[in-house]
Amino acid sequence: MKNRIYFITLLLVSSLFFSCSSDDDLNHQNDFEKSQKAWLDFKESSNNSYKYVVYGGSVFTSYGWETTLTVSNGKIVQRDFKYTGKTENIPSDKLEWTEKENEINTHEGSGAASPLTLDEIYEKAKTQWLVKRKNANAYFESENNGMISKCGYVENGCMDDCFAGIAIKNIVALK
Repeated sequence: MKNRIYFITLLLVSSLFFSCSSDDDLNHQNDFEKSQKAWLDFKESSNNSYKYVVYGGSVFTSYGWETTLTVSNGKIVQRDFKYTGKTENIPSDKLEWTEKENEINTHEGSGAASPLTLDEIYEKAKTQWLVKRKNANAYFESENNGMISKCGYVENGCMDDCFAGIAIKNIVALK
């Protein structure tokens, strides 16, 4: 009888342990999965050819920036960058530029968004930005027809410009 009680106790404890270590290792997992499905539907309907605009800025400066990435058949073919807001302190040759296919990523250190496809962004969201952390708050929004619009995290105690992730203004199919 004693062995039976130990055995039942062991089963209960192990089932509790395994149920706590579920696949739900992401913040906003349900919203992420719905958004990823919307993305996969859009990807198919657009033949994996689209443009999207990433935006950002700083609380310390009076300007922001936008990067438009153009993807054709799943490959980045153009990256456009421009500063927005009060830009009088930025050299005119740095205010705005375009990189074509073979020039992608030649403006390193510019503040432009990394040249990523939406497949790569969803992967980063899943493996980096939405991973549960004890010391951070995660954010996820899907205001681009169900697709990702804001995804990332801010570490607790950080005061300014601490968002690690991405903010996407819009996503449109190429025609």
